Amino acid sequence: MSNDNNMNTKDFLIGALVGGLVGAASALLLAPKSGKELREDLNNQALTAKEKTSGFTQTALEKGSQYAHIAKEKSTTIAKTVSEQSSQLVDRVKELTDSVRRDVEELSQSADDLTANFEEAGIEIANTVKAEVAELHEEILQDEKVSEEEVAPTRA
Repeated sequence: MSNDNNMNTKDFLIGALVGGLVGAASALLLAPKSGKELREDLNNQALTAKEKTSGFTQTALEKGSQYAHIAKEKSTTIAKTVSEQSSQLVDRVKELTDSVRRDVEELSQSADDLTANFEEAGIEIANTVKAEVAELHEEILQDEKVSEEEVAPTRA
């Protein structure tokens, strides 16, 4: 867009200069004035053209400066906004990472606790089963002894 403005200004200035020259040449050829009067008119027209050109140049520089300032402000604002949003995003990702890490650690600890509880329960169940098997075995042995004693007196 800046190139378009520069090109339009440049084209305008060239057109104004060419127009001034054509006007001056026309005035020379068509004016019924003396040489001194004609030179004076040409000088006046040249000064007027110079002033107008200077005014247009100044206006173009001011507008260009304004547009550059506006663009700088907007780019600074956009850069600041992007920086803030990326910073917030990084902070949020860190928070989520820490949260997930804590959850994984808690789950790992819970799994370790459950494993230990299951091991203890398994050992306790195994001991209980062994004790009951031993008691049953003892009862069976006693029942066999009682049966043998009962059978033995009847044979004698």
